[in-house]
Amino acid sequence: MASTSTDTFTSQAGIADFRTDQCLTVDQHDRRVPINLRQSGPTPVEMLISTRVRKSPYWHLSCEAGCWRATVYNRMYHPRGYVRPEDGGAMVEYDALINHVTLWNVAVERQIQVKGPDAEKFVDYVITRNASQIQPMRGKYVVLCNEDGGVLNDPVLLRPAEDEFWFSLSDSDLELWLRGVNVGLGFNVSIGEIDVAPVQIQGPKSEDLMADLVGESVREIPYYGLMEAQVAGRDVIISQTGFTGEKGYEIYLKNATLYPDEMWNAVLAAGEKYNLKVIAPAHHRRIAAGILSWGQDVDQEVLPFQCNLGYQVPRQKASDYIGRTALEKVRAELDQGRYPFKNILVGMVLGGRPIDDYAPDFWLISAEDAGAPVGYVTSPWYSPELGTNIAMGYVPVEMQAVGTRLKVWLPDQYADQIGVPVDAEIVPMPFRQSVNLNARERALARGDDASS
Repeated sequence: MASTSTDTFTSQAGIADFRTDQCLTVDQHDRRVPINLRQSGPTPVEMLISTRVRKSPYWHLSCEAGCWRATVYNRMYHPRGYVRPEDGGAMVEYDALINHVTLWNVAVERQIQVKGPDAEKFVDYVITRNASQIQPMRGKYVVLCNEDGGVLNDPVLLRPAEDEFWFSLSDSDLELWLRGVNVGLGFNVSIGEIDVAPVQIQGPKSEDLMADLVGESVREIPYYGLMEAQVAGRDVIISQTGFTGEKGYEIYLKNATLYPDEMWNAVLAAGEKYNLKVIAPAHHRRIAAGILSWGQDVDQEVLPFQCNLGYQVPRQKASDYIGRTALEKVRAELDQGRYPFKNILVGMVLGGRPIDDYAPDFWLISAEDAGAPVGYVTSPWYSPELGTNIAMGYVPVEMQAVGTRLKVWLPDQYADQIGVPVDAEIVPMPFRQSVNLNARERALARGDDASS
Protein backbone atom coordinates (compact mmCIF):
# COMPACT_ATOMS: atom_id res chain seq x y z
CA MET A 1 0.00 0.00 0.00
CA ALA A 2 1.73 3.16 -1.21
CA SER A 3 -0.05 5.30 1.35
CA THR A 4 1.52 3.80 4.44
CA SER A 5 4.81 3.99 6.28
CA THR A 6 6.20 0.88 7.94
CA ASP A 7 8.03 0.39 11.24
CA THR A 8 9.46 -2.78 12.77
CA PHE A 9 9.61 -3.45 16.50
CA THR A 10 11.20 -6.15 18.64
CA SER A 11 9.66 -6.77 22.04
CA GLN A 12 11.87 -6.78 25.12
CA ALA A 13 10.47 -10.19 25.99
CA GLY A 14 12.03 -11.61 22.84
CA ILE A 15 8.70 -12.09 21.05
CA ALA A 16 9.00 -12.31 17.29
CA ASP A 17 9.15 -9.02 15.36
CA PHE A 18 5.92 -7.58 14.09
CA ARG A 19 5.16 -4.80 11.63
CA THR A 20 2.97 -1.77 11.88
CA ASP A 21 1.66 0.18 8.93
CA GLN A 22 0.72 3.80 9.43
CA CYS A 23 -2.08 5.06 7.20
CA LEU A 24 -1.41 8.67 6.24
CA THR A 25 -4.13 9.58 3.81
CA VAL A 26 -7.67 9.09 5.16
CA ASP A 27 -9.18 12.56 5.45
CA GLN A 28 -10.26 13.17 9.05
CA HIS A 29 -9.89 16.95 9.05
CA ASP A 30 -13.22 17.39 10.85
CA ARG A 31 -11.87 15.54 13.93
CA ARG A 32 -9.68 17.07 16.64
CA VAL A 33 -8.10 13.68 17.41
CA PRO A 34 -8.02 11.41 14.35
CA ILE A 35 -8.86 7.74 14.67
CA ASN A 36 -5.59 5.82 15.03
CA LEU A 37 -5.33 3.92 11.76
CA ARG A 38 -1.94 2.32 12.37
CA GLN A 39 -2.22 -1.37 11.47
CA SER A 40 -0.42 -2.95 14.43
CA GLY A 41 -2.30 -6.26 14.40
CA PRO A 42 -2.70 -8.58 17.43
CA THR A 43 0.03 -6.94 19.51
CA PRO A 44 1.81 -9.54 21.72
CA VAL A 45 0.93 -8.25 25.19
CA GLU A 46 -0.90 -9.63 28.22
CA MET A 47 -3.50 -7.70 30.18
CA LEU A 48 -2.42 -6.76 33.69
CA ILE A 49 -5.09 -7.47 36.31
CA SER A 50 -4.68 -4.99 39.16
CA THR A 51 -6.79 -3.04 41.63
CA ARG A 52 -6.69 0.17 39.56
CA VAL A 53 -9.40 -1.30 37.33
CA ARG A 54 -12.50 -2.56 39.10
CA LYS A 55 -13.60 -6.18 39.16
CA SER A 56 -17.35 -6.46 38.78
CA PRO A 57 -19.46 -8.46 41.26
CA TYR A 58 -19.60 -11.25 38.67
CA TRP A 59 -15.88 -11.32 37.81
CA HIS A 60 -15.09 -14.43 39.84
CA LEU A 61 -18.16 -16.15 38.42
CA SER A 62 -17.08 -15.38 34.87
CA CYS A 63 -13.67 -16.84 35.65
CA GLU A 64 -15.32 -19.98 37.01
CA ALA A 65 -17.33 -20.17 33.76
CA GLY A 66 -14.11 -20.26 31.74
CA CYS A 67 -13.41 -16.64 30.85
CA TRP A 68 -9.96 -16.61 29.22
CA ARG A 69 -9.72 -13.05 27.94
CA ALA A 70 -11.07 -9.65 28.88
CA THR A 71 -11.00 -6.01 27.93
CA VAL A 72 -11.59 -2.85 29.97
CA TYR A 73 -14.97 -1.15 29.69
CA ASN A 74 -16.05 1.75 31.90
CA ARG A 75 -12.89 1.17 33.98
CA MET A 76 -14.04 -2.37 34.78
CA TYR A 77 -12.77 -5.73 33.51
CA HIS A 78 -15.12 -7.10 30.89
CA PRO A 79 -15.08 -10.80 29.87
CA ARG A 80 -14.76 -11.15 26.10
CA GLY A 81 -14.22 -14.85 25.56
CA TYR A 82 -15.20 -18.18 27.14
CA VAL A 83 -14.82 -20.75 24.36
CA ARG A 84 -11.16 -20.93 23.34
CA PRO A 85 -10.19 -20.64 19.67
CA GLU A 86 -9.10 -24.27 19.45
CA ASP A 87 -12.62 -25.27 20.54
CA GLY A 88 -14.39 -23.04 18.03
CA GLY A 89 -14.09 -19.70 19.78
CA ALA A 90 -16.63 -16.95 19.39
CA MET A 91 -18.56 -18.73 16.66
CA VAL A 92 -19.50 -21.51 19.12
CA GLU A 93 -20.78 -18.80 21.46
CA TYR A 94 -22.72 -17.31 18.55
CA ASP A 95 -24.41 -20.64 17.88
CA ALA A 96 -25.58 -20.80 21.51
CA LEU A 97 -27.08 -17.32 21.21
CA ILE A 98 -28.90 -17.99 17.94
CA ASN A 99 -30.25 -21.42 18.83
CA HIS A 100 -30.54 -21.63 22.61
CA VAL A 101 -30.03 -19.11 25.43
CA THR A 102 -27.01 -17.34 26.86
CA LEU A 103 -25.90 -15.55 30.03
CA TRP A 104 -23.63 -12.50 29.76
CA ASN A 105 -21.74 -10.65 32.46
CA VAL A 106 -22.47 -7.02 31.54
CA ALA A 107 -21.90 -5.43 34.93
CA VAL A 108 -19.71 -2.96 33.04
CA GLU A 109 -22.97 -1.23 32.10
CA ARG A 110 -22.57 0.85 35.22
CA GLN A 111 -25.79 2.34 36.58
CA ILE A 112 -25.81 6.09 37.22
CA GLN A 113 -28.87 7.12 39.19
CA VAL A 114 -30.49 10.55 38.87
CA LYS A 115 -33.05 10.95 41.63
CA GLY A 116 -35.06 13.85 43.04
CA PRO A 117 -37.89 16.32 42.35
CA ASP A 118 -36.12 17.68 39.24
CA ALA A 119 -35.06 14.30 37.84
CA GLU A 120 -37.22 14.52 34.72
CA LYS A 121 -36.15 18.11 33.99
CA PHE A 122 -32.49 17.28 34.42
CA VAL A 123 -32.64 14.16 32.25
CA ASP A 124 -34.59 16.07 29.62
CA TYR A 125 -31.73 18.58 29.43
CA VAL A 126 -28.94 16.01 28.96
CA ILE A 127 -30.61 13.68 26.43
CA THR A 128 -31.79 14.60 22.95
CA ARG A 129 -35.17 12.84 23.30
CA ASN A 130 -38.11 13.78 25.49
CA ALA A 131 -37.68 12.35 28.97
CA SER A 132 -41.33 13.09 29.77
CA GLN A 133 -42.37 10.41 27.28
CA ILE A 134 -40.62 7.70 29.29
CA GLN A 135 -43.21 6.47 31.75
CA PRO A 136 -42.29 4.95 35.13
CA MET A 137 -41.27 1.29 34.76
CA ARG A 138 -40.28 1.83 31.15
CA GLY A 139 -37.00 2.50 29.39
CA LYS A 140 -35.62 3.91 26.15
CA TYR A 141 -32.45 3.86 24.10
CA VAL A 142 -31.13 7.43 24.15
CA VAL A 143 -28.08 9.51 23.29
CA LEU A 144 -26.36 12.28 25.20
CA CYS A 145 -24.39 14.82 23.19
CA ASN A 146 -21.81 17.44 24.02
CA GLU A 147 -22.16 21.09 23.06
CA ASP A 148 -20.76 20.33 19.58
CA GLY A 149 -23.35 17.61 18.99
CA GLY A 150 -20.92 14.70 19.41
CA VAL A 151 -22.26 11.50 20.98
CA LEU A 152 -20.98 11.22 24.56
CA ASN A 153 -22.88 8.04 25.39
CA ASP A 154 -25.75 5.95 24.04
CA PRO A 155 -27.17 4.21 27.11
CA VAL A 156 -30.39 2.44 27.86
CA LEU A 157 -32.26 4.84 30.12
CA LEU A 158 -34.48 3.20 32.73
CA ARG A 159 -37.17 4.98 34.75
CA PRO A 160 -37.92 2.80 37.78
CA ALA A 161 -39.92 5.58 39.50
CA GLU A 162 -41.47 8.98 38.79
CA ASP A 163 -38.53 10.79 40.38
CA GLU A 164 -35.76 8.35 39.40
CA PHE A 165 -33.79 7.42 36.28
CA TRP A 166 -30.90 5.00 35.74
CA PHE A 167 -28.39 5.54 32.93
CA SER A 168 -27.21 2.04 31.97
CA LEU A 169 -23.97 3.16 30.38
CA SER A 170 -22.13 2.27 27.24
CA ASP A 171 -18.36 2.59 27.33
CA SER A 172 -17.71 6.16 28.43
CA ASP A 173 -17.71 7.36 32.01
CA LEU A 174 -20.78 9.59 32.15
CA GLU A 175 -21.14 10.21 35.87
CA LEU A 176 -18.59 13.03 35.94
CA TRP A 177 -20.27 14.72 32.99
CA LEU A 178 -23.70 14.56 34.64
CA ARG A 179 -22.35 15.90 37.92
CA GLY A 180 -20.50 18.68 36.11
CA VAL A 181 -23.59 19.75 34.21
CA ASN A 182 -25.52 19.99 37.46
CA VAL A 183 -22.82 21.95 39.30
CA GLY A 184 -23.61 24.96 37.15
CA LEU A 185 -27.35 24.49 36.83
CA GLY A 186 -28.35 23.35 40.30
CA PHE A 187 -31.22 20.99 39.57
CA ASN A 188 -32.73 19.46 42.70
CA VAL A 189 -31.37 15.96 42.11
CA SER A 190 -28.79 13.58 43.46
CA ILE A 191 -26.45 11.95 40.94
CA GLY A 192 -24.24 8.93 41.50
CA GLU A 193 -23.46 5.32 40.73
CA ILE A 194 -25.52 2.72 42.57
CA ASP A 195 -24.71 -0.89 43.50
CA VAL A 196 -26.75 -2.43 40.70
CA ALA A 197 -25.15 -4.78 38.18
CA PRO A 198 -26.90 -6.29 35.16
CA VAL A 199 -26.55 -9.58 33.33
CA GLN A 200 -28.10 -10.27 29.97
CA ILE A 201 -30.19 -13.33 29.12
CA GLN A 202 -30.29 -13.53 25.32
CA GLY A 203 -31.53 -16.04 22.77
CA PRO A 204 -34.72 -17.71 21.50
CA LYS A 205 -35.23 -19.66 24.74
CA SER A 206 -34.76 -16.59 26.98
CA GLU A 207 -38.45 -16.00 27.57
CA ASP A 208 -39.07 -19.54 28.81
CA LEU A 209 -36.01 -19.40 31.07
CA MET A 210 -37.14 -16.06 32.53
CA ALA A 211 -40.64 -17.41 33.13
CA ASP A 212 -39.11 -20.27 35.12
CA LEU A 213 -37.07 -17.77 37.14
CA VAL A 214 -39.66 -15.11 37.97
CA GLY A 215 -43.06 -16.32 36.80
CA GLU A 216 -45.31 -16.13 33.74
CA SER A 217 -45.86 -12.37 34.08
CA VAL A 218 -42.43 -11.78 32.53
CA ARG A 219 -43.92 -12.79 29.19
CA GLU A 220 -46.05 -9.64 29.28
CA ILE A 221 -43.17 -7.16 29.58
CA PRO A 222 -43.23 -4.96 26.47
CA TYR A 223 -40.11 -4.00 24.56
CA TYR A 224 -38.15 -1.67 26.86
CA GLY A 225 -40.61 -2.45 29.64
CA LEU A 226 -39.51 -3.08 33.24
CA MET A 227 -40.76 -5.24 36.08
CA GLU A 228 -39.72 -5.75 39.68
CA ALA A 229 -39.03 -9.30 40.78
CA GLN A 230 -36.83 -11.52 42.88
CA VAL A 231 -34.29 -14.08 41.72
CA ALA A 232 -33.05 -16.48 44.40
CA GLY A 233 -34.70 -14.21 46.96
CA ARG A 234 -32.77 -11.13 45.83
CA ASP A 235 -34.41 -7.97 44.50
CA VAL A 236 -33.99 -7.28 40.78
CA ILE A 237 -35.44 -5.17 38.02
CA ILE A 238 -35.94 -6.97 34.73
CA SER A 239 -36.06 -5.23 31.35
CA GLN A 240 -36.81 -6.60 27.92
CA THR A 241 -33.64 -5.24 26.33
CA GLY A 242 -30.28 -6.48 25.09
CA PHE A 243 -27.24 -6.01 22.85
CA THR A 244 -28.51 -8.33 20.11
CA GLY A 245 -31.35 -8.59 17.66
CA GLU A 246 -32.56 -11.73 19.46
CA LYS A 247 -35.26 -11.95 22.10
CA GLY A 248 -33.68 -11.10 25.41
CA TYR A 249 -33.76 -9.59 28.86
CA GLU A 250 -31.51 -7.87 31.35
CA ILE A 251 -31.58 -8.65 35.06
CA TYR A 252 -30.45 -5.70 37.18
CA LEU A 253 -29.41 -7.07 40.57
CA LYS A 254 -29.71 -4.67 43.49
CA ASN A 255 -27.00 -4.79 46.19
CA ALA A 256 -24.99 -6.63 43.58
CA THR A 257 -21.73 -6.57 45.49
CA LEU A 258 -23.35 -8.62 48.26
CA TYR A 259 -25.45 -11.13 46.33
CA PRO A 260 -23.96 -11.98 42.91
CA ASP A 261 -23.55 -15.72 43.52
CA GLU A 262 -27.18 -16.37 44.42
CA MET A 263 -28.58 -14.68 41.34
CA TRP A 264 -25.98 -15.99 38.88
CA ASN A 265 -26.25 -19.60 40.11
CA ALA A 266 -30.05 -19.45 40.01
CA VAL A 267 -29.87 -18.48 36.34
CA LEU A 268 -27.43 -21.30 35.63
CA ALA A 269 -29.69 -23.82 37.34
CA ALA A 270 -32.81 -22.64 35.52
CA GLY A 271 -30.94 -22.66 32.23
CA GLU A 272 -29.75 -26.25 32.34
CA LYS A 273 -32.77 -27.64 30.52
CA TYR A 274 -32.48 -24.92 27.87
CA ASN A 275 -28.81 -25.63 27.12
CA LEU A 276 -27.74 -22.27 28.55
CA LYS A 277 -24.15 -21.20 27.89
CA VAL A 278 -22.19 -18.35 29.49
CA ILE A 279 -20.78 -16.26 26.65
CA ALA A 280 -19.23 -12.90 25.91
CA PRO A 281 -21.26 -10.10 24.31
CA ALA A 282 -22.01 -11.29 20.80
CA HIS A 283 -20.62 -8.54 18.61
CA HIS A 284 -21.19 -10.67 15.51
CA ARG A 285 -24.96 -10.57 16.21
CA ARG A 286 -25.14 -6.91 17.15
CA ILE A 287 -23.29 -6.01 13.93
CA ALA A 288 -25.89 -7.92 11.92
CA ALA A 289 -28.58 -5.92 13.73
CA GLY A 290 -26.81 -2.62 13.05
CA ILE A 291 -26.34 -1.95 16.78
CA LEU A 292 -23.46 0.43 17.50
CA SER A 293 -20.60 -0.02 19.95
CA TRP A 294 -19.45 3.22 21.60
CA GLY A 295 -15.74 3.82 21.10
CA GLN A 296 -15.73 1.52 18.11
CA ASP A 297 -18.46 2.80 15.77
CA VAL A 298 -19.15 6.11 17.48
CA ASP A 299 -17.48 8.49 19.93
CA GLN A 300 -17.70 12.06 21.19
CA GLU A 301 -16.48 13.48 17.88
CA VAL A 302 -19.16 11.71 15.83
CA LEU A 303 -22.51 13.40 15.23
CA PRO A 304 -25.70 11.32 15.41
CA PHE A 305 -26.27 12.07 11.72
CA GLN A 306 -22.96 10.41 10.82
CA CYS A 307 -23.74 7.06 12.46
CA ASN A 308 -27.38 6.22 11.74
CA LEU A 309 -28.59 7.89 14.94
CA GLY A 310 -30.14 10.96 13.31
CA TYR A 311 -33.57 9.70 14.34
CA GLN A 312 -32.52 10.35 17.95
CA VAL A 313 -32.55 14.10 17.27
CA PRO A 314 -36.12 15.45 17.50
CA ARG A 315 -37.33 18.06 15.05
CA GLN A 316 -39.54 19.50 17.74
CA LYS A 317 -38.75 19.43 21.43
CA ALA A 318 -40.20 22.06 23.74
CA SER A 319 -37.29 22.18 26.16
CA ASP A 320 -33.64 22.92 25.51
CA TYR A 321 -30.94 20.25 25.68
CA ILE A 322 -27.17 20.10 25.44
CA GLY A 323 -26.04 20.09 21.81
CA ARG A 324 -29.34 21.33 20.42
CA THR A 325 -27.96 24.41 18.66
CA ALA A 326 -25.20 22.44 16.95
CA LEU A 327 -27.45 19.55 15.96
CA GLU A 328 -30.20 21.76 14.56
CA LYS A 329 -27.60 23.64 12.52
CA VAL A 330 -26.33 20.35 11.08
CA ARG A 331 -29.85 19.16 10.32
CA ALA A 332 -30.62 22.39 8.48
CA GLU A 333 -27.56 21.81 6.31
CA LEU A 334 -28.60 18.23 5.63
CA ASP A 335 -32.12 19.32 4.72
CA GLN A 336 -30.52 21.50 2.05
CA GLY A 337 -28.53 18.57 0.71
CA ARG A 338 -25.22 19.70 2.17
CA TYR A 339 -23.00 17.61 4.44
CA PRO A 340 -21.15 19.57 7.16
CA PHE A 341 -19.01 16.52 7.91
CA LYS A 342 -16.60 14.41 5.89
CA ASN A 343 -17.31 10.73 6.68
CA ILE A 344 -20.43 8.68 7.32
CA LEU A 345 -21.08 5.18 8.68
CA VAL A 346 -22.23 2.54 6.20
CA GLY A 347 -22.80 -1.20 6.14
CA MET A 348 -20.95 -3.43 3.73
CA VAL A 349 -20.51 -7.04 2.70
CA LEU A 350 -16.97 -8.07 1.87
CA GLY A 351 -14.94 -10.98 0.63
CA GLY A 352 -12.04 -12.77 2.23
CA ARG A 353 -11.93 -15.69 4.63
CA PRO A 354 -14.52 -15.73 7.44
CA ILE A 355 -13.71 -13.09 10.06
CA ASP A 356 -14.20 -15.04 13.26
CA ASP A 357 -12.87 -12.76 16.00
CA TYR A 358 -12.47 -9.15 17.09
CA ALA A 359 -10.49 -6.88 14.77
CA PRO A 360 -7.42 -5.42 16.52
CA ASP A 361 -7.31 -2.45 14.11
CA PHE A 362 -9.57 -0.21 12.07
CA TRP A 363 -8.90 -1.90 8.74
CA LEU A 364 -8.57 0.38 5.75
CA ILE A 365 -11.02 0.97 2.89
CA SER A 366 -10.16 2.12 -0.62
CA ALA A 367 -12.31 2.95 -3.60
CA GLU A 368 -12.88 0.26 -6.21
CA ASP A 369 -9.57 1.12 -7.87
CA ALA A 370 -7.69 -0.01 -4.71
CA GLY A 371 -5.89 3.30 -4.48
CA ALA A 372 -5.06 5.32 -1.38
CA PRO A 373 -7.35 4.51 1.58
CA VAL A 374 -10.37 6.75 1.96
CA GLY A 375 -12.10 5.15 4.95
CA TYR A 376 -11.88 2.52 7.66
CA VAL A 377 -13.79 -0.47 9.01
CA THR A 378 -15.07 -0.20 12.58
CA SER A 379 -16.90 -3.51 13.22
CA PRO A 380 -16.40 -6.59 11.03
CA TRP A 381 -17.47 -10.22 11.46
CA TYR A 382 -18.66 -13.22 9.51
CA SER A 383 -22.41 -13.82 9.25
CA PRO A 384 -23.28 -17.54 9.00
CA GLU A 385 -26.85 -16.71 7.98
CA LEU A 386 -25.73 -14.50 5.09
CA GLY A 387 -22.68 -16.62 4.25
CA THR A 388 -20.42 -13.61 3.96
CA ASN A 389 -18.33 -11.18 5.97
CA ILE A 390 -20.23 -8.07 7.04
CA ALA A 391 -18.95 -4.84 8.50
CA MET A 392 -19.68 -1.27 9.46
CA GLY A 393 -17.24 1.43 8.50
CA TYR A 394 -16.75 5.08 7.63
CA VAL A 395 -16.42 6.29 4.05
CA PRO A 396 -16.61 9.77 2.50
CA VAL A 397 -20.22 10.97 2.24
CA GLU A 398 -20.01 11.04 -1.56
CA MET A 399 -19.38 7.26 -1.53
CA GLN A 400 -22.25 6.25 0.77
CA ALA A 401 -24.78 5.05 -1.81
CA VAL A 402 -25.98 1.46 -1.56
CA GLY A 403 -24.27 -0.56 -4.27
CA THR A 404 -21.00 1.41 -4.18
CA ARG A 405 -18.10 -0.96 -4.70
CA LEU A 406 -15.05 -0.72 -2.47
CA LYS A 407 -11.86 -2.53 -1.58
CA VAL A 408 -10.99 -3.52 2.00
CA TRP A 409 -7.43 -4.25 3.12
CA LEU A 410 -7.77 -7.28 5.37
CA PRO A 411 -4.89 -8.66 7.45
CA ASP A 412 -3.12 -11.72 6.10
CA GLN A 413 -5.16 -14.23 8.10
CA TYR A 414 -8.40 -13.15 6.40
CA ALA A 415 -7.17 -12.01 2.98
CA ASP A 416 -7.78 -14.22 -0.05
CA GLN A 417 -4.36 -13.18 -1.29
CA ILE A 418 -1.75 -11.53 0.92
CA GLY A 419 -1.31 -7.88 0.08
CA VAL A 420 -4.37 -7.75 -2.18
CA PRO A 421 -7.57 -6.06 -0.92
CA VAL A 422 -10.89 -7.89 -1.08
CA ASP A 423 -14.02 -6.72 -2.85
CA ALA A 424 -16.70 -5.00 -0.79
CA GLU A 425 -20.07 -3.43 -1.50
CA ILE A 426 -22.21 -1.02 0.52
CA VAL A 427 -25.55 -2.53 1.59
CA PRO A 428 -28.43 -1.38 3.79
CA MET A 429 -28.36 -1.91 7.55
CA PRO A 430 -29.46 -3.90 9.44
CA PHE A 431 -27.91 -6.76 7.54
CA ARG A 432 -30.68 -9.08 8.67
CA GLN A 433 -33.93 -8.32 10.44
CA SER A 434 -33.89 -8.66 14.18
CA VAL A 435 -36.22 -10.90 16.16
CA ASN A 436 -36.59 -7.94 18.51
CA LEU A 437 -36.43 -4.83 16.33
CA ASN A 438 -34.04 -2.29 17.83
CA ALA A 439 -34.90 1.39 18.16
CA ARG A 440 -33.41 2.33 14.79
CA GLU A 441 -35.21 -0.50 12.99
CA ARG A 442 -38.51 0.60 14.53
CA ALA A 443 -37.89 4.21 13.47
CA LEU A 444 -37.13 3.07 9.91
CA ALA A 445 -40.27 0.93 9.85
CA ARG A 446 -42.32 3.99 10.84
CA GLY A 447 -40.57 6.17 8.28
CA ASP A 448 -39.31 8.48 11.05
CA ASP A 449 -36.14 10.50 10.63
CA ALA A 450 -36.55 12.07 14.06
CA SER A 451 -37.69 10.95 17.49
CA SER A 452 -40.33 12.59 19.60
